[in-house]
Amino acid sequence: MQTAKQEVKKILAHLPEDCTLEDIQYHLYVLQKIERGLDDARNGRVYSHEEIETRMSEWLGK
Repeated sequence: MQTAKQEVKKILAHLPEDCTLEDIQYHLYVLQKIERGLDDARNGRVYSHEEIETRMSEWLGK
């Protein structure tokens, strides 16, 4: 597993030289959300397709 610093270096190496701080923040944000989702999946914190359909229909009033 890479350290946070190693992950940031890897992201920076793949971004263009003229990227903005906002670009860097966005890529870090996306990476963090992906890692959180993978951790949730590994630990069983997921919903079935049917559960999502039920929740969405409740939210959308269908």
